[in-house]
Amino acid sequence: MSIRVLLVDDSALMRQTLGALLHDSPGIELLAAVSDPLLAMKRMQQEWPDVIVLDVEMPHMDGITFLKKIMHERPTPVIICSTLTEEGAQATLNAMAAGAFTAMAKPRLGLRHFLDEHAKEFITTIRAAMQANVRRLVPRAPLPAPAPKLSADAVLPATAPRHALAHTTERIVAVGTSTGGTQALERILTALPRLSPGLVIVQHMPEQFTAAFAQRLNQLCDITVQEAQNGDRVLPGHALIAPGGRHMLLRRSGAQYRVEIVDGPLVSRHRPSVNVLFRSVAQTAGANALGILLTGMGDDGAAGLLEMRQAGAHTLAQDEASCVVFGMPKEAIKRGAAAQVLALHDMPEAIARHNKGPPR
Repeated sequence: MSIRVLLVDDSALMRQTLGALLHDSPGIELLAAVSDPLLAMKRMQQEWPDVIVLDVEMPHMDGITFLKKIMHERPTPVIICSTLTEEGAQATLNAMAAGAFTAMAKPRLGLRHFLDEHAKEFITTIRAAMQANVRRLVPRAPLPAPAPKLSADAVLPATAPRHALAHTTERIVAVGTSTGGTQALERILTALPRLSPGLVIVQHMPEQFTAAFAQRLNQLCDITVQEAQNGDRVLPGHALIAPGGRHMLLRRSGAQYRVEIVDGPLVSRHRPSVNVLFRSVAQTAGANALGILLTGMGDDGAAGLLEMRQAGAHTLAQDEASCVVFGMPKEAIKRGAAAQVLALHDMPEAIARHNKGPPR
């Protein structure tokens, strides 16, 4: 059965180019490509789509208002397409908070070339959206083929598993997530008290979006949340989010943990990559670390979480019932990388327990 897709974008070029791509993709049916939400609602009265691709800045009704209406009336996976601007980043974050499945960036110029280059990614995302746990996207109160797939070796060489730095009192929590992660991170971080261990986080997100995402979380949380900069110290009560488009590694400087922000190739098809962060945490923090792999497409983070467990860290994976997409945690569980599988609402308590010392 085909996936029925509705494309809503006021750009004629976007409708033409992406519409042609969807029309030519096996297993996907383009219901319509319309220029604004009012036309979309008329079309949806005739036939409801399985997935909606939605711009956020449009005439007559903005995309976020339309998205909220959809999620209230009949929750449906919505993929946001937003420009790579400061305004676009903020609008995208508002859309994610309102229940969007995921966001994909689009440039102001060179749109046709961009869509051609990212055609497979678009189709993969649409197919994943069809399988999403849509009820997990509905907003609620926070809870107390592709390019060659490189491994973390491309950024950080592997070392033999070791139980590093067993006696330090500094605790580290490393978190990796992708699709559905903006909502999951908000629910975890807003539940943490100020006296929490330092967190280092990779959320798959386009460049320029991570700074706005960190600022939004910082306004909601008791802990301090910021986009990481090279050399930032990992402090209790602070969360550092890897900047979009760059890898983040944990390093040790004397008695302190700091982050290193580096360029490099895509790893597991991502930059930043969870595998890169987790490997660096395994090598640097060992049993002083807690690794958490949350909702997301693909398998980024599964190999790194296993390396963390082999280095003595305690490791957690989010359970299927609370995931938007069970891809990354499922792969970690399959590889034996997760010591425990927990629901999303149990993660803050697990972090609190880690702050008292690694499990023995």
